[in-house]
Amino acid sequence: MDQGDDGDGQTANADYSIRVAAGIGAFTPEEWNSLSGTTRGDAENGYNPLVSFAFLSALEDSGCAVRRTGWQGHHLRLETAQGKLLGAVPCYLKSHSQGEYVFDHGWSDAFERAGGRYYPKLQCAVPFTPVTGPRLLVTKGEDAGAVKAGLAAGLKAVTQKLGVSSAHVTFAQESDVEVLEAAGFLHRTDQQFHFFNEGFSTYDDFLATLASRKRKAMKKERREALANGISIDWLTGKDLTEKAWNDFFAFYMDTGSRKWGRPYLTRQFFSLIGERMADDILLVMARRDGRYIAGAINFIGSDALYGRNWGCIEDHPFLHFEVCYHQAIDFAIERKLKVVEAGAQGEHKLARGYRPVTMHSAHYIAHPGLRNAVADYLKRERHEVERMSEYLEEHTPFRKDLEG
Repeated sequence: MDQGDDGDGQTANADYSIRVAAGIGAFTPEEWNSLSGTTRGDAENGYNPLVSFAFLSALEDSGCAVRRTGWQGHHLRLETAQGKLLGAVPCYLKSHSQGEYVFDHGWSDAFERAGGRYYPKLQCAVPFTPVTGPRLLVTKGEDAGAVKAGLAAGLKAVTQKLGVSSAHVTFAQESDVEVLEAAGFLHRTDQQFHFFNEGFSTYDDFLATLASRKRKAMKKERREALANGISIDWLTGKDLTEKAWNDFFAFYMDTGSRKWGRPYLTRQFFSLIGERMADDILLVMARRDGRYIAGAINFIGSDALYGRNWGCIEDHPFLHFEVCYHQAIDFAIERKLKVVEAGAQGEHKLARGYRPVTMHSAHYIAHPGLRNAVADYLKRERHEVERMSEYLEEHTPFRKDLEG
């Protein structure tokens, strides 16, 4: 599947072509839903709601991921010569590096000091969403290896044709990274903390896997989090009313404004996902004195719960840990989900039963000098991530007699 340039805004050969779509609306919902991992009930590939048509279209339709915010859609379509969709990549032309959680500011600064132009760049990701998911999407029934190779080659060809500095595929599955490495992308690793449900029937089953001292500390923390007359509600499906979204958005704006200065998501975004994918959403809401005071939004996949944004309008000891981490474990055990991905960073998650997990991304750097410098840096960074992961794994709260 070698690619050439047909001169009319596509890269192509006799077998297939790569087209660039300026928005997710260039795909029909049926086309996007034919891609692996994007729809409920996909027994073979699983379902990741964060690459669903509903989620990605809500980001664009609400004005969150659009040209004005520096996220111009440049989604790749791999098609046959007859126009049949073989695969796709959610991709954006970016004028900055905000909202990505895989940091390349040092690369851009160095390149621009040397006289280069780092922006715009291509970002293959789910905007504002540091969770693992498929990035090289294959139409069900097609040859996954061949289609993914075509998408990787197409991404390089589009980078070169646009004349941009680089293409970045972040929070990718390892199988996608392997294909991208074979195409000349550089491999980068980072670290998050995930909870793994080892077939627990109850929360007490999970607690039994912890060392005695850690188990007691966890129980005490959970009691103290709810000590001020606080109760917890799980809202999903029809419970996601506009009143609930108003409350959550107030938490999101209050905490997001202090953390980032300018929150990324608009109020309309939450209404749209409430309309389009309510059964894939869990709001964990904390109530005190008859009103909600804090909450966290999660997305429900076939095997995983994806923790995203949190906010509060009252500060209470340990409430953040209860709403974001402990309640997510409760829900995963009840729904028999295998994993909780609780978002970026946070070694404090380790003490609450989350384990260190290596995250993967792949980066195509067009300029040879910058590519060589980044490759050298990433080699050293991968070694450090591996060393830190081994260190943290030794300090998990789990009983040593159950390990290994």
